[in-house]
Amino acid sequence: MPDRQQLQAFHPFSRLNRLLEAVAPKAGEAPILLSVGEPQNQPPAFLAEELTAAAAGWSRYPPARGTKDYRDAAAAWLQRRYDLPAGMIDPERHILPLPGSREGLFFAAVSCVPPVAAEAPRPKVLVPNPFYHVYVGSAVSVGAEAVFVNAHRDSGFLPDFAALDPGDLAAAALCFYCSPSNPQGTAADKDTLADVIRLARQHDFTVAFDECYAEIYNGTPPAGALQAAADLGGSLDGLLIFHSLSKRSSAPGLRCGFVVGDEALIAAMEGALRVGGAGVPLPVLAAGSRLWSEESHAEANRKLYQKNFEIAERILGNRFGFVKPDGGFFLWLDVGDGEQATKRLWAEAGIKVLPGAYMCATDPDLGNPGQAYIRAALVYDAAITEAALNRMVEVL
Repeated sequence: MPDRQQLQAFHPFSRLNRLLEAVAPKAGEAPILLSVGEPQNQPPAFLAEELTAAAAGWSRYPPARGTKDYRDAAAAWLQRRYDLPAGMIDPERHILPLPGSREGLFFAAVSCVPPVAAEAPRPKVLVPNPFYHVYVGSAVSVGAEAVFVNAHRDSGFLPDFAALDPGDLAAAALCFYCSPSNPQGTAADKDTLADVIRLARQHDFTVAFDECYAEIYNGTPPAGALQAAADLGGSLDGLLIFHSLSKRSSAPGLRCGFVVGDEALIAAMEGALRVGGAGVPLPVLAAGSRLWSEESHAEANRKLYQKNFEIAERILGNRFGFVKPDGGFFLWLDVGDGEQATKRLWAEAGIKVLPGAYMCATDPDLGNPGQAYIRAALVYDAAITEAALNRMVEVL
């Protein structure tokens, strides 16, 4: 059965609220909230136009598999973005619309992890450490045991699941893999992604590739799991790959994304979503279809974040272990003690960040890989970003 206390323990923002509840933000300056990865720039104006044009659909229940237009738009975007072999993705069999990638990642565990049998060992879910809290929340909710694999500077900020004990690999039902990673922003190359796929197929577990930051990058577009699968022959067996419009289109409130992958796993997720009632409304599908089909707004978003990282590079220099990330919009800064730095930044600068330890599990022997870090989301315009970073440097 799910442990409610365990679920709450892994929710970083509940912990952050408790940490700062007795700390007043600096007076005289407007607080700047860099704790949550919520885009502050607006989605394109045509989003509202599409929602209005499709408003009649609000009176209908969302169809479980969405609409043909939406599935086709998602498949066409995948084809353009990853230059996939013709016919590798069948929109009817391999794509399922989702109310955001977060919800889909949660339902991946519901649909992929087998029930816990009496007197039998619990199935295991492999999780990078640091991690997005939904990974662990989903594992706990289905009674599985989360197995954490540290992703630190020495490992290139990527988890090495192949180094796990063979018993953990044999018991694994599901593995979460995020690239570009949250919070470090490291993008795995195709060979690394292919190694993860081979490992999963060798040990018969599903991989949930979280690629929600795939469209926000500095320099080269990050490789995708579909490209790695294509290089391995094109099979989608054992793969679920998640994409979202929250970051790409600055539309987190729209709750719109999709999962692409193994036909049998897609069918299982559809069944779980039918029971859970988490469909995507018809007007949202209409708006999402246009967002996946239009590139200029995503390019503009990308330039905004690239500008913010240029500002960070100028202001931070080589402080706090700063490295311009491959992708995403987070700073992962080594400040010695993340909790203390978070309290100081709120009290002395009115800047809210997230302690790195709150995104990590603590190992009795190895400690907490995020203890020394803070995560800061560069989600504002250039002027606010520059002001926030200058305040941070003054305090730290």
